[in-house]
Amino acid sequence: MDQRIIDLFDEYTHRPLRRDEFLGRLVKLTGTMAAAMAVLPLLESNYARAAEPLSNDLIEEEVTYPGDGVTMKSYLVRPKAGGKRGGVVVIHENRGLTPHIKDVTRRAAAAGYTALGVDALSVFGGTPANEDEGRTKIGQLDKAQNLRNYLLSLEYLRNRSDANGKTGCVGFCWGGALANQLAVNDPELNAAVGFYGMQPDVADVPKIKARLLLNYAESDERVNAGIAAYEAALKAAGTKYELFIYPGTQHAFHNDTSAARYNEAAAKLAWERTLKVFKETLA
Repeated sequence: MDQRIIDLFDEYTHRPLRRDEFLGRLVKLTGTMAAAMAVLPLLESNYARAAEPLSNDLIEEEVTYPGDGVTMKSYLVRPKAGGKRGGVVVIHENRGLTPHIKDVTRRAAAAGYTALGVDALSVFGGTPANEDEGRTKIGQLDKAQNLRNYLLSLEYLRNRSDANGKTGCVGFCWGGALANQLAVNDPELNAAVGFYGMQPDVADVPKIKARLLLNYAESDERVNAGIAAYEAALKAAGTKYELFIYPGTQHAFHNDTSAARYNEAAAKLAWERTLKVFKETLA
């Protein structure tokens, strides 16, 4: 697909553009409205791809717990097998707790963890079905309150009766940036994995105690602009980290509900690396 089209979609989903403006510019790039409508399903999420049945080895439930002045709503999945285990907070993209992120939460649980897909939009009653509305509401979140809500989500996992006290997080896009912020702000966090997430202030890097795994797309100029300074700060601070830039990939390459940007080989490799970090830090 023409890189200009993918870049336009990235602008639409992150700036964001109004939908009518996005569609108008898409028509100019593709030539006709018919061509634009043919391309659009390849860009937007098809959540039927995320409708995997729950494994017989897992238990899923909707849970609530106290946040910062709000009752947090989250999707929790855990193995049926008994025993104490590490917990993983799964941090969604800038649309809220979508079916795709619930699918990722199930994948984390299938690897042997208590996985919690936190709904950052609990402060507005939960994630709406309309993605444009979800993106708008993400932009309306109070950043300090949102960070505290995720820190409290990590505490919720640590305090469960089936917890071993160790926690990690994995986030995508908006969630990748927040994974970095959790690493800065939670000294008890054992591991933080970010997929194509904006970097924290380099002055905050010495606060990081968690082990980091940072996954970036090759064609992601907006996010990648901060990599060099972040990595230099990590090296200077002696932080244990791994950083990978996946060749031939676009922003959101892990999201298998978006055909134009999903890269199966890179997504599988990045997820294998994610589980390796969790195995080495959360057991």
